[in-house]
Amino acid sequence: MSLLLTHTRYQFLETVRVPIAVIGNGFFPAASMLFFVVPFAGDDPVGATLATASMMVFAVMSSGLFTHGLGVSEDRSQPWDPYTRTLPAGPWPRFGARILNALAMTLIGLVPVLIVAALFTEATVTPPRFLLAFLALLVASAPFQLLGLFIGYAMPPKAAIAVVQLTLFPMAVGGGLLTSPVNPPAFIDAVAPFLPSRGAVELVWAALGYGTPDTLTLVMFGVWTAAAAVLAAWAYRRDEGNRFS
Repeated sequence: MSLLLTHTRYQFLETVRVPIAVIGNGFFPAASMLFFVVPFAGDDPVGATLATASMMVFAVMSSGLFTHGLGVSEDRSQPWDPYTRTLPAGPWPRFGARILNALAMTLIGLVPVLIVAALFTEATVTPPRFLLAFLALLVASAPFQLLGLFIGYAMPPKAAIAVVQLTLFPMAVGGGLLTSPVNPPAFIDAVAPFLPSRGAVELVWAALGYGTPDTLTLVMFGVWTAAAAVLAAWAYRRDEGNRFS
């Protein structure tokens, strides 16, 4: 536990020392709130609440994919990373620290979304429901953190940034995060259940008291999470074998 906290503190300080990384983490979800939610659903309490939840999931996706996908890939290109991989502590302190650091960045990324929702929309939530939604967000982050780890361990930095962008935005759009949560387009409605972004947002909507997650959506969310875990473990072992065998 001591090593885990030490690695977490080191990685967090390393991240916040580059202010643009912290600013960028919350910029896209907050900008999406201003451009997509406030003008079209800001005056509707239900629509604004559901759309705010969608943007919170978008923030979770962005944080998991960028923090791991880019952070891990860039770390692998530095001399310090191979050295720490040779230490006898094992992979868990560093691996666990990456997850905790991504969760910390997620919390930072959620703040601008909540501020925009509070100031410019009619979104409402009770404290117990807000706590449930926060716990649902932790669960919802799993596939995106694992996908980010896979990208980070499998690809060099220049490739990782492109793959993260090609993963984040199609999943956000296809999962219905950037469209009306009440009346989505037919194409989005057909594609969304097969994407993890839809399962993630339906978990949060249910925690807020709006509906029950669809069975197919939950099954696909579990499939994506399991597949991402296998890919992340494979990429880690592959990187270890390529560089240390």
